[in-house]
Order: sequence, then C-alpha cells, then structure tokens
Amino acid sequence: MRLLSSLLFAFALVAQETGDTDEKPKKVPLPEFIKANYTKYEYRIPARDGKRLFVSVYVPKDQGEKWPIWLNRTPYSVAPYGVNNYRTSLGPSEKFAREKFIFVYADVRGRYLSEGEYVNVRPHNPNKRGPQDIDESTDTYDTIDWLVKNIPNNNGRVGISGISYPGFYSSAGCVDAHPALKACSPQAPVTDWFIGDDFHHNGVLFLAHAYRFFNGFGRPRPEPVKPDEIVQPLNPNRTDGYKFFLDAGPLANINEKYFKNDVPFWNELMKHPNYDEYWKAKNIRPHLKNMKPAVMTVGGWFDAENLFGALKVYDAIEKQSPGANNMLVMGPWFHGGWSRGDGERLGFVDFDSKTSVFYRDEIEFPFFNYHLKGKGDPKLPEAYVFETGTNIWRKEAAWPPKAAAAKSLFFHPNGKLAFEPPQAEGFDEYISDPNKPVPFISEHRTGMTREYMVDDQRFASSRTDVLTYQTDVLEGEVTLAGPLNASLFVSTTGTDSDWVVKLIDVFPDDFPNPKPNPRDVTMGGYQMLVRGEPFRGRFRNSFEKPEPFTPGKMEKVEFELPDIYHTFRRGHRIMIHIQSSWFPLGDRNPQTFVDIGAAKQSDFVKATQRVYRQKNGQSAVKVRVLP
Repeated sequence: MRLLSSLLFAFALVAQETGDTDEKPKKVPLPEFIKANYTKYEYRIPARDGKRLFVSVYVPKDQGEKWPIWLNRTPYSVAPYGVNNYRTSLGPSEKFAREKFIFVYADVRGRYLSEGEYVNVRPHNPNKRGPQDIDESTDTYDTIDWLVKNIPNNNGRVGISGISYPGFYSSAGCVDAHPALKACSPQAPVTDWFIGDDFHHNGVLFLAHAYRFFNGFGRPRPEPVKPDEIVQPLNPNRTDGYKFFLDAGPLANINEKYFKNDVPFWNELMKHPNYDEYWKAKNIRPHLKNMKPAVMTVGGWFDAENLFGALKVYDAIEKQSPGANNMLVMGPWFHGGWSRGDGERLGFVDFDSKTSVFYRDEIEFPFFNYHLKGKGDPKLPEAYVFETGTNIWRKEAAWPPKAAAAKSLFFHPNGKLAFEPPQAEGFDEYISDPNKPVPFISEHRTGMTREYMVDDQRFASSRTDVLTYQTDVLEGEVTLAGPLNASLFVSTTGTDSDWVVKLIDVFPDDFPNPKPNPRDVTMGGYQMLVRGEPFRGRFRNSFEKPEPFTPGKMEKVEFELPDIYHTFRRGHRIMIHIQSSWFPLGDRNPQTFVDIGAAKQSDFVKATQRVYRQKNGQSAVKVRVLP
C-alpha cells in the first residue's frame, strides 16, 4: 500500500509539472504580474523649449522581442511616483498588460511633476516659427521622439489613447504626428468647451459639473507638486444640488461665496460668455486634418460629459482627412464606462450583454495589437455602434448610416406627436419661472449624475412648465440613427430664454421590472431619456453675437442634438419634452437679456413661452429613420 501511495504521489507531481491535469493553472493577479514582468523607470524628457516633461515608463523584462510603446498624456497625475511604486494596472485593459507593451504615462506641461505653464485646453498653433512655439502637438512629438530614441528594445511604433481630458491630448497628439505614431484613440475627447463638451452646451453653462470640477482641478499649482502634497478644498454642497445652487443666487455669487477668486478658469468662464476668439482657439476640430496614424474615436451614447467630442472628432477627421484610416465606436456607456465595469446596464436601463467587456476584448485590444504589433487583422468597420432599444451591436459602412432617411416629428394639438404635419394651427404655451426652475432629475443629489442620461422623465411630464408631446402606441419598430435637429418656432414675453428639447422612449405599461430592483422602480410606463440638449436662445442667429428676443414676436430657434442609434420598439411611444430650464444641470437664464455672469437677482423674471405649430412656423424635431 505504501508503494502504491508513493507511485500515485509521483504521478501527481509529474502531472502537475507537465500540466497534465484537469485543473487550469491559476492566473497571477495583475498587480503581481506587473511587478514580476515590468521594470519601472522615471524620466524628465526635454521639450524643444527646454522645459522638462515628467514620464513614468514600464518596460517588459522580457528582452526576447522588441516592444511597441503605448502612451497616455494626462493632467490628472501619473501617480504613484517613485520607481519602486507600481501601478496596479497598465494600459487600457488587462489584456494589454499581459500581452506586453512599453507603457508610458506622462504628466502634461505644467501639471504635477512636469515643468512649464499649464493652460486649459491649450490652443493648437499651426504657425510655429521656433522652439518657443509649443502646443500639445509638439509636446507629444517631443515625448515620442525621445522615447523611441532612448528606451531600449522598442520596435519604433507608438500608440496613444486617453479618456476625456487625456482624450483631448490624444486628439492633439495626432495633429502633425511623429512618424512613429501609428495608432491614436481619442476617447470621449474634450473638443469644444463652448458648443457641446463638459462646461457649455450651446452656450448654456453646465453649472453643477463646472462647479464640481473646477473646485478641485482649477486651483492654482505654480510649482511641480505630487498629488499627496495638494490640500483639496472642501465642497460645501453635500446634500441637495438643486437647493444649493438655487440658494447661491446669481452666478456671480459662486465666486464671491465659494471660490474666493482662487479659481482662475472660473473667472475665464464668466469673462467670455459668447463664442469669441478665446473659445474658438480652444476648438481642436479645425486642425484635425492630414491624419497619418490610424484613428479610432470612442464614445458613449449616454456620456454626460463628452458625448459631443467623440462624435465631432470622428466627423472632423472624416471630412478633413479623406482617405484616412478613421473609425468610430459608440456604445451604451456613461463617461469612460467602456474602460471599466461590464457595461450591462446604466441606472435602471438594461443592455442585455457585457458591452464594455466586448469592446475591450474584441475592438480596442485588436485595434492596437494590429497597428503596433502587426498581429492579426481585426477587419474593424467604419463605425462599430450599439443600437439601444434592441441592444444589438451594428457594423456600419458610414456614420450616420446612408440608408437613414430624413423625417420630422411634428407637434400636434392636445400633446400629440406624429410624422405628419398637423392640420390645425395654433400654439402651446407655459410659464417659465427661473426662480422655480425645472429640475433635471427627480432625486436630491449633489450635482450632475451620470444616470441622468437615461433617467425616468415621468416627474417632468407632470409639470405645467414642460410641454409634452407623444405618439400613439407604435405598431412597428422605429429606428432613429444620426443627429437630431430641433426646429422650433417660439416666442417669449421676456428678452431671452433657454429652450430644452428631450427625446424620450415611453415603455409600455406591462414592461417587466428589472431584477434585482432594490429601489422598487416600476419600469411599466418608464419614460427613458434617450437624448436631451439645451440651447440659449440669444445665440439663435450667432454664437458670436447674441441678440435679445422681441417680446411676443415669433422667431425660429434651430439647433442640433447629439446623435443617437435607438430603436423604439413596437408597443412603445415616442415622446418629446420642451422646457426652458434644466437645473442645476444648466445655469438659470434670467429671461432678461443681460450678461448672465453679472446678473442681479432682480433680473430673474417669469416669462410666458409659446411653441407654434402653423404653416409659417411649424415646430418639429428632425430625425433620420432607418428602413
């Protein structure tokens, strides 16, 4: 028996050593894998003007092959600092770390340990005359040039990507790109902070978001500094954002009460209320031309911060760089949701699959692995887009899809909505009171939520200061793909007004509840926000030169809402809301034509708003319908 036991034990050892066993080997946890397989270095790279840019570099210990470089430039710190302090993840996803690349994280100029002056969304300079003429394109070029010449065992191929602000640095780095830059992925990129990203939407200040962000990020840091050396200011808004910002009063009070003149960019926001040269210079889109690297722009249909940027960066490259390797990826994600989590749901809306995992494994990783290592050809389409409603990934040869036909959803009497224009003429009206603005969510939250992009709108439909139009129950599916255009004929008794348009999917009454549902939300009759966008009426003719309304005079207000790819299922309804406030997501319009950043409490007045539906003023929302 002892001999038999000894033989069995010996066989078990052999099986374990040769892998001849039913048990799969355990994967080494990623932090341990990184420490075992990478060596970390830190460098200060000289830029052309002599300033030094700080980078952390993680190099594979395996010298058996040459590795490509993946670069991320960020204003948010490359921490942890110190060559013995390692990140717990590398690259866009775990697959990258295990596949092995040279990973480089760079503090952008003027942030944390990089020298120089920091400038928010530094303008691109197309007319450089000498080494002192720098921008984000040159800093990226200089960083890449130093890396490929000084990091041993690199294969001379570089990729860059980043989300949000780092997405902007990715876009800018692709302009006048270094020859070694082969792949670029701007993801939710900051693109135009006045027209549609982050802090302004069509001239409306996204108040809660701007306040939260600049309360920390906007504080001056004149010396190179590590994150743990910064004293973060307290946020006095800890309970109810609606009450907090309403109690704060006019915008001018934010600086006086809370920022104490210590947030320079907030002052810039107030100083430049129109789309002047200050804002135009920060728009990267005109410079996205002659693209040499392969570009994959990524965004989320429900990104509360930078939905505009992803769509417009792709569009600008498509129009200005004919023939470029340019593709778009859009999924059902919140801001950056594709890079973390599984992407199965947002709020109470379910997407029926792990959309984020699919993106990371089947789109992003194959894209970089092909362009930087030459491994496989993923044969990715022009547009890889997720169709919400049906919850299906679609491959499109163009975006928007060429088969989508232009139609209009017209407003009818008694709150009806239809693709045919109304026969009866008239108008609908409501009273807008800036001292009792329409909230953007039904809950008490401190600021902008990422779930608001799909939130239930039943609370707003019941308000008297919100016009509600809806179709009959749909007898077949209706798929909308591409941008939406609000074409409103309106009047106001004030001299200025905001106009908010929301497109909503109304679920049938017998729609099943989600499981689990800890908050007992009823999905039957749920009014899912599909897209919503505000517009400051003073800019109806020009973002550069605002104009007051003549009280009572009908005028046209037309603007674009970001794209959608959504199917309204049979048994659902299509709904549209029109309102004049969306607080505190957007700042309050006093409804008096004044400089809103300097407005007084007495400037905030009630106004009667009319939306017309007549032959010479037919209000509608223009859409694109797939057959």
